[in-house]
Amino acid sequence: MDLCGAVPNEGVPESVKIAYLTAGAAGMFCGSCMNDNAVARALNRLGHDCVLVPVYTPIRTDEEDVSVDKVFLGGVNVYLQQKLSWFGKLPRSIDAFLNAPWLIRWLTKNAGKTSPKLLGALAVSMLEGYRGQQHKEFERLVAWLKSDIKPDRVLFTNLLIGGCIPQLRESLHADVFVTLQGDDIFLDSLPNANRKRCIDLMRGLVPEVAGFVVHSKAYGAKMGALLGIPHENIHVVPLGIAASDFSTWGAREPVGIKRGRPPSYTIGYLARMAPEKGLHQLVDAFIALCQRRPDIRYVLRLAGWMGPQHQAFWAEQQRKLKAAGLDGRWDYSGAVDRTGKMEFLSSLDLFCVPTTYAEPKGLFLLEAAALGLKYVAPDHGAFPELHQRLQHGWLYQHDSMSDLIGTLERACDARPTRESPSESTLREIDIETHAERLWRVLNA
Repeated sequence: MDLCGAVPNEGVPESVKIAYLTAGAAGMFCGSCMNDNAVARALNRLGHDCVLVPVYTPIRTDEEDVSVDKVFLGGVNVYLQQKLSWFGKLPRSIDAFLNAPWLIRWLTKNAGKTSPKLLGALAVSMLEGYRGQQHKEFERLVAWLKSDIKPDRVLFTNLLIGGCIPQLRESLHADVFVTLQGDDIFLDSLPNANRKRCIDLMRGLVPEVAGFVVHSKAYGAKMGALLGIPHENIHVVPLGIAASDFSTWGAREPVGIKRGRPPSYTIGYLARMAPEKGLHQLVDAFIALCQRRPDIRYVLRLAGWMGPQHQAFWAEQQRKLKAAGLDGRWDYSGAVDRTGKMEFLSSLDLFCVPTTYAEPKGLFLLEAAALGLKYVAPDHGAFPELHQRLQHGWLYQHDSMSDLIGTLERACDARPTRESPSESTLREIDIETHAERLWRVLNA
């Protein structure tokens, strides 16, 4: 497993065109597509030629969207071709209409959770590529890449959309790379039979891929074992963000511990309002802190996208807070844009997203730390490696509620004033460093 340095290989040709396929998330702010967009922007700023191509739906990002104004493997077509086999025989003019970005945005703006049974069958068919029910969509993608883009490298944002990789390699004569960043989480949501079939199909695609990109060694080891990827084909490219944006904002908008009687500490959460992000655990920990430390006024601030499938879950969290008598000591800011994100993070004293699964990225932790905000994070997934890079907070035992509560308490007792990261840390986590490391992998 290769851990990439920050300097590109000498002697690598500069004129390499990259087609970067990113999966939209039906109008949701999604860490993967936001990262894909940021990386594509950085690659182009550094003088490399990168074309960002949305699949499923248009992407939603809190920075300038640099993707092309097209959608391939359009979510509406993909869904209907799975539900109705005859739909794959309709004229291409109808396909083009249903793949229009404006229509997909409108039809998916209130998208909720799809049936696991249908989702499993759809995932299998997509991984079958030209043999699946969405073969017409894959043929359109490969034909467009060959005629309009002519890339030297193709990078997929995950392997689940890689069913056409064999045909793409043959048609384009281009090396294909795949980022792994949550494929296992999706697989674990499927019925067992579909999950097993998907893994078998993904394993079959592994020899067709020139290299796999992951953001942490832990996730690389996990996915390597799951998919049978040779150790030397996994490349660790540590995650990056537009660090200068956050550090500049932090210098302009200082925040400090609010001194008063009793002392007050604001704990914040910025992620999807979902069980897998550990929102319920943070609510429970907050209630416990307020009950055991009446000498301190703890405040909970929440922000993030919430899908309709999680409305009942969120209502349950609100009931718990109300029953504990904590109305007036918490608030929810909804999904925030980039400026709203900066303002939200600047209002906090401590940051915590206690994910219940082994998070493969942890983008939000980099953003909080770049703003100088101290964090409490679980000791699994990408977090230990992120913490090693940042050294700007505390880790707790991920399967222990008592340790989460205790670590939050100790962190607040330590008066976690905001401290800007060093210049070397900001360079290490900057998106341009990330992009250079990725470029080195693609052109080794």
